[in-house]
Amino acid sequence: MDLQLSNQVALVTAASRGLGFAVADTLAREGARVVMSSRTEAVTAAADRIAKREVYPPAAIRADLTKAEEIDQLVEKTLETYGRIDILFINAGGPDPGHFSDLDVSQWEAGMKLTIMSAVLLCRAVVPVMIRQRGGSIVASQSMSVKQPVENLTLSNALRPAVVGLMKSLADELGPKGIRVNSIHPGWTKTERVDQLVKSRCRANGTTEKEELARITRAIPLGRMATAEEFGRVVAWLASPAASFVHGQALVVDGGETRFPL
Repeated sequence: MDLQLSNQVALVTAASRGLGFAVADTLAREGARVVMSSRTEAVTAAADRIAKREVYPPAAIRADLTKAEEIDQLVEKTLETYGRIDILFINAGGPDPGHFSDLDVSQWEAGMKLTIMSAVLLCRAVVPVMIRQRGGSIVASQSMSVKQPVENLTLSNALRPAVVGLMKSLADELGPKGIRVNSIHPGWTKTERVDQLVKSRCRANGTTEKEELARITRAIPLGRMATAEEFGRVVAWLASPAASFVHGQALVVDGGETRFPL
């Protein structure tokens, strides 16, 4: 299938590793002009890795998504480079793991800035651009925790549904302007973030990593975790013109682990 991504400009945040990197890599392979951002300089090396695949070299821009001024600069630099933004992939590192009793107020405040406000600020910066263009596609990456709480992830369970509510509201507001808005929710996927969560579970439960990994995969009907590349391919399709009538949806990519009423 031709995803019709040739020369489309895609802004991918938190792209130096994990799911963000996989999305940037897939979009670049499909012909998009990709701008990768991260709060560290590691994004430059990540962009170089993708450029070696004989694709159009991605641009790398450092930006801290908890700072409004850096998000504005990220969008301005993207426009200076390419003149437009066709795709916005909203992605940020997950908030701290922990049970409710383990979390202090500062962690809640930091989690809200990282998870909710980063999405708000990115949309505030990019939506006016897409309105002027009379089109665009926004995909917000959150977690299967919006459908079913995940053990030891109280912050994620509580905060991520707010982003889904924002995306659904934007879908109503922006659909008539030719802008598609969707969210996507990975389940257990082999990334550095999941390594961190598994180690946190081991400490909390007094178990080994092997035991925790076995427990996780037993709950997944496909019997394994996803790869980041599998997630990247789904995002590329959802963000692309090939999914032109998919709008206002919350797509779960979890191997069938969450089961809920339609």
